[in-house]
Amino acid sequence: MTEKKPTLQKHAMRYGTLMGIFWTLKFVLFPLGMHTPMLLMAFFLLTLIVPVAGFFFARQFRDQECEGTINFSRAFVFTCSMYMFAALFTAVTHYIYFRYLDNGLIIGTYQDMLNQMSAMSIGTMKESIEQFQQALDVIASLSPLDITIQLITQNFFYCTMIAVPTALIVMRKPQKQ
Repeated sequence: MTEKKPTLQKHAMRYGTLMGIFWTLKFVLFPLGMHTPMLLMAFFLLTLIVPVAGFFFARQFRDQECEGTINFSRAFVFTCSMYMFAALFTAVTHYIYFRYLDNGLIIGTYQDMLNQMSAMSIGTMKESIEQFQQALDVIASLSPLDITIQLITQNFFYCTMIAVPTALIVMRKPQKQ
């Protein structure tokens, strides 16, 4: 009589898919926010919710699937895996958007902002605007696949950083009797 132990990967995929759906819906607000500041503010506020949602998913995994106990390494691997699956899910959305829908909207909006700033700038601000312009030129030269890879790499990096405190908070040792 062996008990079927829940697999970390199965649950990380399930919660990662939910997180990926959240990220995708959140991402929709970014290009819309280029012309409606309230939507851009909503995008940034929802971005702040990501670590909170990750904590709740990790805690739910601990309480429901791990019988209320989980060590740091298992919590860390679960959280990283969940974010990895979310990033992969969202990467599809990013690619579709930048390949078929963007048509230079985001770069054009930033270019307009830089042009307005350079018209009003004085002295040292001109150097900063020139640096921003160079960075914008580099981003504009990227293909949709390059942009998607950049975004997925950023997601992996930041989410690994978020996974450490999340795992520290979620971990719980078994109660001694």
